[in-house]
Order: sequence, then structure tokens, then C-alpha cells
Amino acid sequence: QVQLVESGGGLVQAGGSLRLSCVASGRTFSRSAMGWFRQVPGKERELVAGIRSGGSGTYYADSVKGRFIISRDNAKNTGYLQMDSLTSEDTAVYYCATQTTPWFSRSDPFQYWGQGTQVTVSS
Repeated sequence: QVQLVESGGGLVQAGGSLRLSCVASGRTFSRSAMGWFRQVPGKERELVAGIRSGGSGTYYADSVKGRFIISRDNAKNTGYLQMDSLTSEDTAVYYCATQTTPWFSRSDPFQYWGQGTQVTVSS
């Protein structure tokens, strides 16, 4: 069993930055691809970024490309999402999740999920 705990959310002004962290328990994190999702009430959950287990391959949704950076430190069992140039459209609950395979694929299921952290961008 893997537990994921997100942190780093909060209230920020438009144009500002936040860095989200996702700390994983267990010994499988370094062998698992991971992703960051976000969800706004009444809307579908959106995959915003993904990264391979080794950190060499990344994916970004068009909505965040050029503004968000996903990374990970397997020695610390931690994943990150650096978010810059935030807009009100980025307001959502952000979740991290891991896949069962080391390569990232949007079509593969995500097995473990964190509880989410709220990001609110004021305009």
C-alpha cells in the first residue's frame, strides 16, 4: 500500500507561483510513474502533468505547458509541481497519483491517490 500526501497549496495572486509537493510512503515510488491532476467542482478531473519513474520523460496538458514544471526526487520519495504565472483558471484541488508502471502513459490507470490540496488564485 502506498500513501500520497500533497502539500503546498494555498491562496496566491494572479501571476504568482506555488510549488506543490507529494510525499509518498513505501518503497515503490521510485519505480512508479506519477501525475498531477486538478479538479474544479462540477467539472471533470484534468490531468495536468506526468513524469516517468526516473524523471526523464514528462507530459503537460496544453493548458499548463510553459507555466508548470513537474519533477521528482526519488531519494526523498517526493514529487513536485512548480506552478508559475498562475491565473484564476488554475484554481482547483490538485491531486498527485502514481501508476503501476515506470513509464508514464495517459491511458494507463493511476493506482494510488493523495487527498488533494487546494490552490486558489485571486484575480
